Order: sequence, then C-alpha cells, then structure tokens
Amino acid sequence: MTPCMTPSQIQAVHQAAQRYEPHMVRFLRELIAIPSESAHEKAVIDRIRAEMQAVGFDEVRVDGMGNLLGRIGSGKTVVAIDTHVDTVGIGNRDEWRRNPYGAVLENGIIYGRGASDQKGPMASMVYAGRMIKELELLDDFTLYIVASVQEEDCDGLCWQYLIREDGLRPDVVLISEPTNLNVYRGHRGRVEIEVTTRGKSCHASAPERGVNAVCNMVPIISEIQQLNERLAADPFLGKGTVAVTHIGCQTPSLNAIPPQCSIYLDRRLTLGEDKQTAVRQVEEAVQRSGMEAAVSVPTYRRPSYTGLVYPTEKYFPPWVLEEDHPAVQSAVDAYQTLFNAQPHVGRWVFSTNAVSITGMFAVPSVGFGPGDEIYAHTVDEQMPVEHLVKAAAFYASFPTHFVHGRKREARSGERTTGKWDLQRL
Repeated sequence: MTPCMTPSQIQAVHQAAQRYEPHMVRFLRELIAIPSESAHEKAVIDRIRAEMQAVGFDEVRVDGMGNLLGRIGSGKTVVAIDTHVDTVGIGNRDEWRRNPYGAVLENGIIYGRGASDQKGPMASMVYAGRMIKELELLDDFTLYIVASVQEEDCDGLCWQYLIREDGLRPDVVLISEPTNLNVYRGHRGRVEIEVTTRGKSCHASAPERGVNAVCNMVPIISEIQQLNERLAADPFLGKGTVAVTHIGCQTPSLNAIPPQCSIYLDRRLTLGEDKQTAVRQVEEAVQRSGMEAAVSVPTYRRPSYTGLVYPTEKYFPPWVLEEDHPAVQSAVDAYQTLFNAQPHVGRWVFSTNAVSITGMFAVPSVGFGPGDEIYAHTVDEQMPVEHLVKAAAFYASFPTHFVHGRKREARSGERTTGKWDLQRL
C-alpha cells in the first residue's frame, strides 16, 4: 500500500502539533471556564467561533439550532469532525476537589467540567484545522469542524438538524468523544420509556379509601429489574440494559394519597434491538406485575439557546461498522502512519451523536478522541495535555487518509462490492 503522507509531512504534522500545544492548552482552559450546559451554549459557541476565525478557517457560521460549523477546503469528499460543546452540570460542588470551572493544570493534566466531554477535542480540532492549512495538507476534500449543541440532553438531535435542515451530509463523520486515543466503530443505542400508574387520591389519614399510584409502581419496578437480567447481548456491542433513572408523582399534598406516579427508564439497545422490542418488553413486565400502567416513549421539545424547538422522539438506534469498513480502516491507517503502532479498535459504553448520523441516516461514523471515557460526567473529569497534541495530529491527518482510501478502493474496483455501504442494522 502506497503511503498517502510522505515522511517529511508526517514529521511536519508532529512538529506543528507540538508547537501548538501551548495554544491548545490555553484555548481548552478558556473553554472550561465558560459554563455551557445543554441549551445554554451561546457563550462557548461565540468563543470557539472567534478562535476559528483567528486561525484562518475558510468559513465559520452558526445554524438555526446554534451549531457552529467551521469549514476548510472545498473538495469533493466531505469529511466532518464532530464535538458537542454542551456539558452536564457539576452536581454537588462540595464533591469537587478542584474548581469545576477553574481549568486547573497539574502535572500535565487539565481538570474541569468538559475537559474530556467534550471541550478538549474541540481545542485539538481547531488547531488541526490550522495545521491543515499551514502545512498544505488539503487534498480533494471539504472539512467541517462541527461544534454541536444539546447532545447531553438529547444525543443526535443536533445532527438531525444538520442533515435535514442544513443539508450537511458528509461522506464520513469522525466522532471525537473520548476513546483514550483508540479507534471506535460502534456503540449501543437507547430509548427512553415512561411508565405511568394511576390511582385514586384520598386523605392520607385513611389510605384505604384511595388507590396509591406510588405503591402500585413498586411491583413494576421489581419486574423491570428482573427484565434487565434477561436482555440480549451482542458479542461486540455488549448486553442491552434497562434502568429506572427517575421517579415522580402527582399528589394534592403531602397529606394525600398520590393518584399518579411515573418512572423513566433508560433502555440501552444492543444490535438487533429496537424501540418496538423495548416497549413490548416493558409492557410485558407491567403485565407480569399484575398492575395497570401506560407505557410510552416521550418526545424531546426543549428549546435550544437560539429559541428553536426541534421535537424528536427519544429513540436513538444502535450502530456498528465492520472492522474492515473503509472509514474504520482509514482511521487505523492514520494512526499507524502517525504513531507507528497498531491501535486498539473498540466501542463506546455510552452513546454519541452517531445514533442519528449512522443509526438514523446511515452516514458512516468512526471514533477517535482524547481523554478517557471513565472520567466523563465525574468530579475528576480531566484531559492529559499529551492527548491534545496527539489528537490534533490525528485530526489533521485523517481527512487525507480517508480521501486516499476512497481513491484506492475506486481504482481497485472494490467499491462495487458494497464494501462502502453501511451494514444494515
């Protein structure tokens, strides 16, 4: 196989990534200092836009939902690298040993909310764009660096908008969620399910006069826990799971029997499972409990920071690419070229924006991100500076490897075999 980067280009990429390390560290620390929970990302989007413009992106724009798109190049093959820039909250501030928005740098590690999930990758991506232009790595591709919004609240919603409304349909999307610098090729999907019991309210001094909706929920919860043990498993993506993540009730007062109770279920879907399967299993669990309850899949309707409401059913399909899929092989080739080693090819435990990119729209996705996913959503969230540098080198090189891979397959005629088609889920 003919290398698509010369030794001098490889050396130049590494040198540039090292040279821009202080810039990436500064930029990431500034991003961490800006709180940006879901639907409140405007300030961090503005900061990223300013950095993209400063380093020389060809075009920088914000769409109607508030996603930021930075473009480099204008070639035929469209490559996107996605990072969501919203974060979860900080929870109990007392549990943090460091200021969650302080972006503390200690012993080569940057700490703070969003360090790995997912502001760290954005710092690497912006400077990868600068490297591509300065080193003249532009091949026949158009690269979009996407700072997407509301992923923590509703993963994939941003890309539903990007594909349907903006008309952005890349040939491949590189997902930069933390992979500990490994290459990932899939993850489970999920569906949120609401279960509601109804009873009859009365004064709590005489509970026998009413029907307690909360008490009626207890045997249903027990059946849900048992259901979790029986769910199917896939050799690569792992086992499906279901968990009760929220419970609430409606009651006239704390001295009254509640006439309504609802629980929310987080149902992780492995390969071969879908919304219909998950809903049916919960309905059967309700039947086994001997209780009556309504089972439904809710719709997400929270406005983005621009005020846009873009409703979607809270169902997010699983996805996987075969290990020999060209998108995966392009990532492996880029890793081998840069680091002279074989990457681990795996999958995420959690889900990403690829639930819509690949799960809904069949656009190939592949993962490579700095940081370790075990720190996501924790009070020890962190990003090694070394990872920022390596990720910047990888992001600057991946588009060339992807374009080269497509041309190689086209010349060999392998594309006609369907190898480039996404596996049907």
